[in-house]
Amino acid sequence: MLHPIEPFEPVVTTGTFPQGDQWVAQIKWDGVRMLSYYDGAQVSLVNRKLNTRTLQYPEFLQADRYCRASSFILDGEIIAMSGGRPSFHEVMKRDSLRSGMSIERGVKQTQVSYMIFDVLYCNGSWVVDHSLQARQQLLEQIIIPQADVQLVQNYPDAQALYTLMEQYQMEGIIYKDLQSGYVVGGKDKRWQKRKIVHDLYAAVGGVTYRGKRVNALVLGLYDEEGRFIYIGHAGGGKLSNQDWVNVTAQIEPDITTVRPFMNEPERSKGAVWLHPRLVVKVQFLEWTPGGTMRQPIIQAVVDHPAAGCTIAQANI
Repeated sequence: MLHPIEPFEPVVTTGTFPQGDQWVAQIKWDGVRMLSYYDGAQVSLVNRKLNTRTLQYPEFLQADRYCRASSFILDGEIIAMSGGRPSFHEVMKRDSLRSGMSIERGVKQTQVSYMIFDVLYCNGSWVVDHSLQARQQLLEQIIIPQADVQLVQNYPDAQALYTLMEQYQMEGIIYKDLQSGYVVGGKDKRWQKRKIVHDLYAAVGGVTYRGKRVNALVLGLYDEEGRFIYIGHAGGGKLSNQDWVNVTAQIEPDITTVRPFMNEPERSKGAVWLHPRLVVKVQFLEWTPGGTMRQPIIQAVVDHPAAGCTIAQANI
């Protein structure tokens, strides 16, 4: 049996693009990081937080449909498209499903694809010490590309790819050293990502209502000393009317009279305070001088620990 591992993570950068023939650029797909494990008998899917998602994506449980290896660990992202672009909100419609009936319905309503970019284990042997170039050559041999399973492509010109991604309003790019091994649970500059838009996981410390339904979230992050810091409020985004109804019901047990934020939120008047347990993924343009998000957009309610919503996300 193959045990889940923490994946290798890229470092966020804003500097110059790496130079040299050993560097390649890849599209940063706005999806859910997912490793697939096949021990020769069955496939299991596990996300970067080591949460099992095998039931949510039954399309990828038949290993020989898309991979020739007798056993494997593949690394990639599961994405869903909307308006010609990957949509985190759409893929979360699948990722958040739990019951068999809702998953069966979700498979028909929301199509997903597995974008594979690495292999860690193949035919009974670990390959993490091999170079990325060698691992990519191995992927070319074992993966059977099809409509919903694709290999992530390399591009030699990072600047050109970044400019193209800006035009298409994509999330960003990742550039990788072709000589790099795969560091399980690691994070270093041999993999770097440059975002066009910022995003993070934020905990909900308060809400405002319109009538009897929540219409905006008051958001925060924890600092190094464990203090909960207000970073902005958001009501716009991709949540449907039903999503807001669900949020209204979900926050009921967390209502408190004590303000959880260390600093005073802009939207204190009329706000109802919460114990910060609900977490959302938020996309925004930039940080204001006052330390709040400019033009935040709620992408989805996510299954993420509130304690993991830290200031460090903004300073990686």
